Amino acid sequence: MADGKRPQLSAEERTERGSRESRRLRRAGMVPGVVYGGGETTSFKVGARDLRNVLHDGAALMDLSIGGAKARPVILKDRHVHPVRDEFIHVDFLEVRLDEKIHTTVAVELEGVEEAPGVKDGGVLEHVSRELNIEALPTDIPERIVVDVSGMEINATMHLSEISVPGDVVLLDDPEETIIATITPPSKVEEPESEVEEEAALVGEGEDGEGAAPADGDADASADASGDSEE
Repeated sequence: MADGKRPQLSAEERTERGSRESRRLRRAGMVPGVVYGGGETTSFKVGARDLRNVLHDGAALMDLSIGGAKARPVILKDRHVHPVRDEFIHVDFLEVRLDEKIHTTVAVELEGVEEAPGVKDGGVLEHVSRELNIEALPTDIPERIVVDVSGMEINATMHLSEISVPGDVVLLDDPEETIIATITPPSKVEEPESEVEEEAALVGEGEDGEGAAPADGDADASADASGDSEE
């Protein structure tokens, strides 16, 4: 990515410390952050909307300017998001040199899920590896790695060895042990017998049974008949 085309993010120096001040910043629409690199750590605060816009674009490399100083190239190191409100709580950046390869992670995105024969036949697709470890120059880090699963059948397993990445990117995970996606057969659910079938079974058992005890009324009638014959 050319220097002039990298996303630009402007931040302010942050002197506030402590959880109380961080909450105050977030209420004001700011996100506290830290950038590592160059042998020092710099604290900053940035507008939540500006930060979200930059990260939403998926750019791996961006230029960060703090307090109007010269922008420096950084990559996202970590971000903390509120589990309920989906708001940024804190963000960490790492300053990088454009001529040195670094180790980082990149997201994996699946395409062609609905077209996969295994899914059409009722199979369940599981996205196993959602991030991959890579080595690359900061300018060569892809926004994401897209994997086509449109050819997967039921019981298929796609390993890392089956996917391709840009030539300047080196995959660091084990190609044979790392699973990208699988499609498993649909689980069979045994349907209970219907009430009609159950009643029919009970009726059949009654008709076939031998030596069934007579009802009370039938027993009395049998006794009377026996007495009449003896007389």
